[in-house]
Amino acid sequence: MQWIDTHAHLYEEEFAKDRTEMVERALAAGVYQLLLPNIDSSTITGMLALEAQFPGVCHPMMGVHPCYVNENVNQELNIVREWLEKRPFKAIGEIGLDFYHDTTYTEQQYKAFREQLDLSRQYKLPVSIHARESTRECIDEVKALQDGRLSGVFHCFSGTLEQAKEVIDLGFYLGIGGVVTFKKAGLDKLLEHIDLQYVILETDAPYLAPVPYRGKRNESAYIPLIGERIADVKNLTIGEIAAITTSNALKLFKTN
Repeated sequence: MQWIDTHAHLYEEEFAKDRTEMVERALAAGVYQLLLPNIDSSTITGMLALEAQFPGVCHPMMGVHPCYVNENVNQELNIVREWLEKRPFKAIGEIGLDFYHDTTYTEQQYKAFREQLDLSRQYKLPVSIHARESTRECIDEVKALQDGRLSGVFHCFSGTLEQAKEVIDLGFYLGIGGVVTFKKAGLDKLLEHIDLQYVILETDAPYLAPVPYRGKRNESAYIPLIGERIADVKNLTIGEIAAITTSNALKLFKTN
């Protein structure tokens, strides 16, 4: 079985002591491609170093995470533009809106999100959207700009069934991670009503580790645990889950 982790911050400090071994564990578990969403200009060097160490395995995105948007937003966006002109990336991300941590820079978050959605259309790249406490707002922003050229994933989807259907109608995928293994999260109930052709898998490592590692550091090798839970929910084999979600990820991110 082959799996793809479509969202993992493997360049983060949490992996400093065993980064190489962690990627090797993922490969041993059949997770053969790892997509790396950028956070801001401070994470680019580490992300590209991981790509260089594991070519064809680690695939970087380029973008500014909404939690790191502040008064320097124009400078950060200029750096994103410079990198997009310089070399290829698999996606624009991680972008979006986050109204959970802090709303000080709400206006700047909207500006960064809109401009990066425009970059997605310009470079014909999918987007990885962070929508914490902002699913409605992110859907509305995509809807306003969707002219047939926008594609991507609502990473770590946490909205309602109705919102999931809106996301799918916009031509986007739902990113499903370790939260689906949490008993009271309700994501499993939502997935009962969603066709798997609209689902891709992710860890968001080092965050949101699935059961039985909940509360500990997450890593890409845990993708099959997410697949197992979805197999239970959909009454399919884990091999079928791997085949469907991997095919979806390849279609979206064109990593072959």
